[in-house]
Amino acid sequence: METKEVIADLRKKNGLSQEDLAQKVMVTRQAVSRWETGETVPNTETLKLLSKVFGVSINTLLGQPQQLICQCCGMPLEDAIISREPNGDLNEEYCKWCYTDGAFRYSSKEELIDFCAEHLATEEWPAEQVRAHMNAVVPELKHWK
Repeated sequence: METKEVIADLRKKNGLSQEDLAQKVMVTRQAVSRWETGETVPNTETLKLLSKVFGVSINTLLGQPQQLICQCCGMPLEDAIISREPNGDLNEEYCKWCYTDGAFRYSSKEELIDFCAEHLATEEWPAEQVRAHMNAVVPELKHWK
């Protein structure tokens, strides 16, 4: 989906007119119309406001051009599990289980890997495999470098 379609769909799903959305993000109704026709794209600051209004990531607003992963545990990020800052802004680098309200849950890679090995293990994916996978992935993530 392109940005123009994403914005139009989110606006309609939220029961907002173009005028209503324009007021919420401090632009003109014509600006919203131009976004929805693909004539222009919101600037960075407006994307941040739209993200807050709709409760979705900027990545989603841009049509999900890249697959985001949590930079602490490696989990693929979707809007429902993206962490939030204390002011309510989305933090698109971490999942809500690793980072909440400005604080990280895990103080070491080992603590994270132990938790995951205990809680993600199944018959098909035993704890030893979970641990081996996490030991390969976690050290490469931004939070642990």
